[in-house]
Amino acid sequence: MKERLVTSIGLVVFLLVVGFINNLFLTNLVIALITIAAVYEAKKLFDIKDERVFYFLTLMSVFAIFINPVFIAVVSVIAIAGYVAFYQNDIRLTSLAIYPFVPLMLLEELYITSGMKGLLWLIVIIALTDSMAYVIGKNFGNKFISQKFSLTSPNKTWEGVIGGVLSGTIIGSFAGLMFFDFLTSFIISFFVSVASVFGDLFESYLKRNAGVKDSGNILPGHGGVLDRVDGYLFGAPLMWALIISLGNI
Repeated sequence: MKERLVTSIGLVVFLLVVGFINNLFLTNLVIALITIAAVYEAKKLFDIKDERVFYFLTLMSVFAIFINPVFIAVVSVIAIAGYVAFYQNDIRLTSLAIYPFVPLMLLEELYITSGMKGLLWLIVIIALTDSMAYVIGKNFGNKFISQKFSLTSPNKTWEGVIGGVLSGTIIGSFAGLMFFDFLTSFIISFFVSVASVFGDLFESYLKRNAGVKDSGNILPGHGGVLDRVDGYLFGAPLMWALIISLGNI
């Protein structure tokens, strides 16, 4: 518990410093490092032996610091798919580009599009959804709805999920007023909150399929990078798409 608390405090302080500095190169560098670690963990979850795709995506993560990340994402998917087809390799190699590489490139694009305030909005939605789902689920889970939310993650309850989504949506709607009117902010916050729930669920499925408790051990007491960013891998791309669709910031 102490180890987990120390890691949590360290992560919060680090993110606050990065947010306060709010430098394009530094933020992109941090996202690149997260991407490299996440791809490495995903490679193990997918049981991929081919190291070349990992090295390729590592290189592309570095390029994305300086080049448009959406362009990098598209090129990476096409290149890996072409590599798989040309050499008749394992189709699972394309999985690394789709998850988690592309979502993290879109997280980077979200920062470029909306700035640090956009990332803060995203964090408010997903952090509240996750934390309140845990608190409400722990105290009220299975008291009103006996059916489990999903067998993929037996600890998730409908009460927790609903409470988490409501919390993330309501508070997120006010945070989004920095950019949009309340209705637009509410719509974006709601769908991003719901997406984050399934982002967490998808990573749980990958771990269950791989027979592991955590995606890695780089974060003492917390597991791996994917364990910390799973909700963002679904929430960030959707927020970026909604912002583009409902009105540019």
